Amino acid sequence: MTSQVRGVQLARLLGQWHALPGRRRSPDYAALAGAVRGLLADGRLPLGVRLPAERELAEALRISRTTVTAAYRELRESGHLASRRGAGSWTMLPGGHRVASTGLWTPLDDRDMIDLGVAALSAPPQLVPAARAAAEDLPRYLGGAGYHPTGIIELREAVARAYTERGLPTSPEQIMVTSGTQHALDLVLRLALSPGGGVLVESPTYPNALAALSARRARIATHGLSDDGWDAELLLGSLRQTRPKLAYVIPEFQNPTGHLMAADLRERLVGAAHAAGTDLVVDESFVDLPLDDTTLPPPVAVFDRHSRVISIGGMSKPYWGGLRIGWVRASAPQVQRLAAARVGVDMASPVLDQLVAVHLLTEAPAIVTDRRAQLVAQRDALVAALADRLPDWRVRVPSGGVTLWAELDGPISSALARAAEEVGVRLAPGPRFGLDGTLERFLRLPFTLPAAELVEAVGRLAAVRYDLDRTNRPQWREPTVIA
Repeated sequence: MTSQVRGVQLARLLGQWHALPGRRRSPDYAALAGAVRGLLADGRLPLGVRLPAERELAEALRISRTTVTAAYRELRESGHLASRRGAGSWTMLPGGHRVASTGLWTPLDDRDMIDLGVAALSAPPQLVPAARAAAEDLPRYLGGAGYHPTGIIELREAVARAYTERGLPTSPEQIMVTSGTQHALDLVLRLALSPGGGVLVESPTYPNALAALSARRARIATHGLSDDGWDAELLLGSLRQTRPKLAYVIPEFQNPTGHLMAADLRERLVGAAHAAGTDLVVDESFVDLPLDDTTLPPPVAVFDRHSRVISIGGMSKPYWGGLRIGWVRASAPQVQRLAAARVGVDMASPVLDQLVAVHLLTEAPAIVTDRRAQLVAQRDALVAALADRLPDWRVRVPSGGVTLWAELDGPISSALARAAEEVGVRLAPGPRFGLDGTLERFLRLPFTLPAAELVEAVGRLAAVRYDLDRTNRPQWREPTVIA
């Protein structure tokens, strides 16, 4: 079934869609069409969504219907919109494009693109030997059907051991293996959240978590993070006042800000969640990546006495995103209920992938140590390049994780992302990490690419940023398709 976005909703997403002050102004219809393409390109407006009628959008934006009509016509010509008389207009994938691993649109010939939209590392050299060793282990499992809804015992033991070493005693019965962290979150939401249930999330937060919550038709409330991270009293007050069914948090090197939650707030958060009747979903995707000898606080679940904390994690960030292995840590009864719900979704995770994960985890000390050294060097190169080429941007240097959260010198994040695509740099603009088109002054910059590529990307961004403010700059060529 095709969903529909109302005029006021699209107006909120579009935000400041006009050309920036000081920039040679393009016609309003072209600026509006470009802004809609930008929403499509960064995933805030999905495929197959019916757009509001021309008159409705014109009223919401307080512009003439003629402008909206011309903008829709341009979107149809570029392949971003299909229309049928009497049925409306809906978004579509233009020819020559595909849906990338991020879920965003990308040209088929984008191999030369510097992709700063993905916060993930390439595979470690230990992956190939681990895959070979896993293939040698596989015959032990070939005599059975191969369905293990909670995961093979070797991997559950390895994950449980890692939690225990972090100070959280865990048995294999408390672990369920999933097909990645996103899959883990989806399964938890299927079990614990009814449609229309209330959820408290950080702002900004992980876009795919927002997408998963929206798919469950959750009522999302947000707690805004400051330059220093979580405001304890505001966060705990939000829990007490809204009493949501779930709260989703990323306490270790929060995505995208990089903040690390202090131990005392973790303890208070668990207590407040119990008092409010709220289950905590704790995303530990970055827990293996502290930098600069940062000491990690205890896991949030250490303070849980009432089975209120469900922890999720996976192999994607410290190891490789192509290895779709994640997990849930919860009470043993919760794990069994999750496994029962999982059977109707995908049955089980691939045995071979799980065996690869087992072998990688045996090499974890060496792999993670190399990853941390690599990330420190790349982070420092990115920070230095930003200070040199874009000194007006404010950047807080994180003590872990893989991303910088840059505050820009104006509400230009979406416009910058559209312009950067023209010079071969793909960005994840700030509004992707929030609701209703906010966070236009912010930009997530991962430091997962080689240092030379990061420096080159910053140079291109600096040129684009300068061009946004030039009054007599040459007009960019009009592309056939903008994505």
